[in-house]
Amino acid sequence: MAEKRRVLGKYRLLRKLGSGGSAEVYKALDTVENLHVALKIPFKEYEADFRKEVALAATLDHPHVLPVKNADYYDGRLAVAYPLGDETLSDRLTRRMATDTCLDFGRQMLEALAYAHTHRIIHCDVKPENLILFDGHHICLADFGLAKVAMHTLSASGSGTVGYVAPEQALGKPSFRSDVFSAGLILYRMLAGELPQWPFEWPPPGFARLRAKVGPAMADFLRRAIRVDYKKRFADAEQMLSAYERLLPVARRWQAGHRRRGRTGAPGEPDWSRLRQRAFVRNHRGALRLNAKCARCAGPLAEEMQACPWCGAERKRHRGTTAFPARCSRCGRGRKLDWRYCPWCFGPKFRHVSDRVYGDVRYEGRCGHPGCSRRLLMPFMRYCPWCRTKVPRAWKPEGATGRCPHCRCGVFPGYWDYCPWCGKPLKRRR
Repeated sequence: MAEKRRVLGKYRLLRKLGSGGSAEVYKALDTVENLHVALKIPFKEYEADFRKEVALAATLDHPHVLPVKNADYYDGRLAVAYPLGDETLSDRLTRRMATDTCLDFGRQMLEALAYAHTHRIIHCDVKPENLILFDGHHICLADFGLAKVAMHTLSASGSGTVGYVAPEQALGKPSFRSDVFSAGLILYRMLAGELPQWPFEWPPPGFARLRAKVGPAMADFLRRAIRVDYKKRFADAEQMLSAYERLLPVARRWQAGHRRRGRTGAPGEPDWSRLRQRAFVRNHRGALRLNAKCARCAGPLAEEMQACPWCGAERKRHRGTTAFPARCSRCGRGRKLDWRYCPWCFGPKFRHVSDRVYGDVRYEGRCGHPGCSRRLLMPFMRYCPWCRTKVPRAWKPEGATGRCPHCRCGVFPGYWDYCPWCGKPLKRRR
């Protein structure tokens, strides 16, 4: 019906993206906001289940959980609108992926699952098709249609997707450990290039290649995640994420050594870019909190940076850890609970702002706007978090040996090729 009419309320249907057993998904144009969205239209017999999914998804607010933009009835048909991604992880797996990309995708997936588990929600259908990619490297977990709210005991009919469902979930007894199992299989498939098949005998196909790429510690981590005996797995995604983040630096170092050794196992030429990055971290670790990696070159980054100083890649979103109690939903950078606006990206006022005033030793500047309520600024803020006035000050980190010729902020020209505050090249290209 929807395909023939081509219009549902304010949505103009452009083309069908897919169809499942319970709904059809279309690329649609929101004619009011003039934005493209993914519009899911459930079949009549599944509308009650989709109302539950919408209500459940509305309780979750996380950068890696796909939000519901709108849900309403149009001429008696329920339509649920979501942000439109570029592709699913399933689509992305049809092409080669760098190991660093696989590791970063795994971290984002586990962050979303850990957030759901802290809210006592079991997803029950973690699979590549339900991981949506935005801008090529940002992942959002979608489709909470089978999700269950964990009680003291929980039972459900066998549900999930064949290939990724945990054995106990197939028998109608899902738990947080079931999501751990599915996430472990996705990670294994990304890193090994093959999906283990039932009865999951160890070692599964591709294990030798996986172990050579990311090392024995990450291989043991994945073995624990996909144990058939659920009692031997991680208790939930929170515990799994904590272990994964501890192992990430080890896996990245192992992977870098594997790349230099090459297929023959002989040592290769020195990676001078990596040596330069290590020297920078060693000599200037106190000047900046380098808590992230560039999605393009894997170079060390600070949360406040708007671009990668090593390759110049633009950083619209921060994907590393943060030292703040909350995050901006637009740029992923940290924020304090009493800030009215994000100081890193220009956007509207935050919906939930605390009335309590929080101090911080990191405040070391003042806003020049005379009508500003507090005027306190932290280094490299682009906008005042109280009045949203653009900050004209050229910040300079401790130990910086030069200034960017474009924005005048402090830089390390002996190490950096680009200014991380404005993204412009620091050296004239010949």
